[in-house]
Amino acid sequence: MNYLRQFEPFIALPHLIKWLPISFIVGILAGTASAVLLVSLEWATDWRESHQWIIALLPLGGFFSGWIYHQFGQTVEAGNNLLLEEIHNPKEIIPFRMAPLVLLGTDLTHLFGGSAGREGTALQMGASLADQLTKIFNFQGASRRILLTTGISAGFASVFGTPLAGTVFGLEVLAIGRIHYDALFPSLIAAVVGNQVTLLLGLHHTVYRHAPSIPTLTTWGLISAIIAGAIFGIVARFFAQLTHKISHFFKAKISYPPIRPLIGGALVATIVGLSGTTKYIGLGIPTIVDSFYVQLPPWDFAAKLGLTALTLGAGFKGGEVTPLFFIGATLGNALSLILTLPTPLLAGMGFVGVFAGAANTPLASTLMGIELFGLQAGIFIGIACVVSYLFSGHSGIYVAQRISLNKYSSVHLEDEATLGNYGQKKVEPKIELSDDLKERGSNYHE
Repeated sequence: MNYLRQFEPFIALPHLIKWLPISFIVGILAGTASAVLLVSLEWATDWRESHQWIIALLPLGGFFSGWIYHQFGQTVEAGNNLLLEEIHNPKEIIPFRMAPLVLLGTDLTHLFGGSAGREGTALQMGASLADQLTKIFNFQGASRRILLTTGISAGFASVFGTPLAGTVFGLEVLAIGRIHYDALFPSLIAAVVGNQVTLLLGLHHTVYRHAPSIPTLTTWGLISAIIAGAIFGIVARFFAQLTHKISHFFKAKISYPPIRPLIGGALVATIVGLSGTTKYIGLGIPTIVDSFYVQLPPWDFAAKLGLTALTLGAGFKGGEVTPLFFIGATLGNALSLILTLPTPLLAGMGFVGVFAGAANTPLASTLMGIELFGLQAGIFIGIACVVSYLFSGHSGIYVAQRISLNKYSSVHLEDEATLGNYGQKKVEPKIELSDDLKERGSNYHE
């Protein structure tokens, strides 16, 4: 076996040759889908803001969206959780209709004035389109897991313009405490290609602030960063749990699914009407940008958190991540009133820190912060993301995410559990390795 190890660089060639063209295809599909999503969301947002009366019709928009899914999309309604579950426990190819249905549902949410994001839509489109290649290549086991992971990475990277974060997100989001590096190369290529395709199609991602004021790291600065990270994690945990509780409440009390977003939409529209502002609905990008430059009302993060949890919990389609950026950036802005760090830096730390805690992806979130705000902020961003990840506990926005390793010790769980079943029943892991990797792994003991 030591003799065979000398030829490992050549063993890697078939892996690269196999996945390079496939990754290009996945990147092109995901990047094109993300471009369509970004264009449609921009139109929906602009039309809503110039015709704000349409917010009063949010209940009807919710009913229509819910009815479409009830009639045609029950098999794909689980969204991102379906993707994660299919990777861990593969059953059947994800239907192609997931892509157009989630695109339509997300556009309706934003057109009528719900508070939601776009990452969930991009992930579902990227992975569902990628999984159609399974029919061509007859992928099974580890190869299909890699394909789906590649689609997730490409979707994330192309919708946010962060290829490195997108690469790691696809690997990291699957399970707490475990990353499968066999998908690293195809995920990276697909993420880079997907992002380039979006740019080549003329789409430009939001520039928040590339060079926030970075102070010298002092003891009090370090303590402030840790305190901020802890608060980000607690808020991330609260957001995830509140969203799940609202969802469970609506499902328990309302048996007919289309009625759930109808009632939720009525509540959101009423709150927006009483507040007299639309800053807390949609993506909220203008407020995110403002959080780096001006002092905002300290309750902005709470208002966005509540409306987003209500919107998504009631059954509207969209993502959680951009609202988490809003919540984190405005929360960081508010914390600058009491902590010894500059407002732009705290806004950037919160931007990715709350996301890190809610999605349990500290590495991807740190990379995203570096890609968006520059390497100089990396230390503070890394501290915020890691501490937030720890303080969010074993909860998160994706209930199908597996818990492979406890956050607070090096002791493996006897079996993996999903976040949705954590502390209840255990779920036997179903991830498979290819036969050649199994054989090589069994001979790697020295």
